[in-house]
Amino acid sequence: MIEWITAFLLLLGSLLMLLAALGALRMPDLLTRMHATTKAGALGGGTMVVAAAVFFDDGAVTARALAIVVFIILTAPVAAHLIGRAGYFVGIPLWEGTLKDELKDRYDPETHTLASEDKPEDRKSSAPAEERERD
Repeated sequence: MIEWITAFLLLLGSLLMLLAALGALRMPDLLTRMHATTKAGALGGGTMVVAAAVFFDDGAVTARALAIVVFIILTAPVAAHLIGRAGYFVGIPLWEGTLKDELKDRYDPETHTLASEDKPEDRKSSAPAEERERD
């Protein structure tokens, strides 16, 4: 029975990883590619690690597998967010079908500053933060 559960989890993880790869190939821009690979890739990798924990049925392996799954779930979305944000800031174009761009009015590409939503005066000023603080 353990072999069947392991096989099912490995197959499910493999299909999710295939879905992540297809998303990376088929999606139109960086942000949607990052979304597809992060969601399906993290879930697929986590499922495969759980399959290894089920197969070996050992406390040490299960503890390591749990640590790996937690690490993947915590780091993959953060890394994708930072890569997507860096891509936006260097000017990688968005897909023409993108409906919402919340950074458009807040980011100044000349000074590379990002205005806070709470401070509307920051959007009007392109001066560095040090100069704004002195005023």
